[in-house]
Amino acid sequence: MAVVAVVTGAASGIGRATARALGARGLTVICADVDEERAAEVGVPYRVDVSDAAAMERFAAWVRKEHGAPAVLVNNAGIGIGGSFFDHTVADWRRIVDVNLMGVVHGCLFFGPQLLERGRGHIVNVASAAAYTPTRTLPAYGATKAGVLMLSESLRAELAGTGVGVSAVCPGFIATGIYRAARYAGVDPAEGTRRAELAERLAGRWAPG
Repeated sequence: MAVVAVVTGAASGIGRATARALGARGLTVICADVDEERAAEVGVPYRVDVSDAAAMERFAAWVRKEHGAPAVLVNNAGIGIGGSFFDHTVADWRRIVDVNLMGVVHGCLFFGPQLLERGRGHIVNVASAAAYTPTRTLPAYGATKAGVLMLSESLRAELAGTGVGVSAVCPGFIATGIYRAARYAGVDPAEGTRRAELAERLAGRWAPG
């Protein structure tokens, strides 16, 4: 019987590399992303917005029906918003919380019971070094990643002894597409692009792709 892994945000960056690594180990990898075409390049694609609770519940039900309960769940999907706290709008906060934090909550909530029924498995939640490194340029991003870290530690404590483990991964600078895709609050599009390109170049120097 195939061993199943679910990876969100699998179309690019850390999610894409993780999906490839799991696939190379013989797992059937369900690759969830809003970019279904690129997700299909590294596994079995499924288009879903992790911030949509109902869609994530349907996704979990589909995985169980079509492939069986996963042994590995990687909640990786995320977005970046940079800039001053006072330049972040309420809409900015709601969007980044919905994706970065609630996306992880949805994954754990709807797939966790499947892992528990198996009696073994592992949940990996991708946080960030920003979770414990305060900065004036990433207030919303850091706050959501700190939430992911605390959620992971709390869930790990709750699931101790069940056979289901929980890990939080807190990467530093990694040369992925998140820098170019990030939005910068309080600046015009040209300045936002300049900052994104600078961050991408710095990440490329300091970290592997």
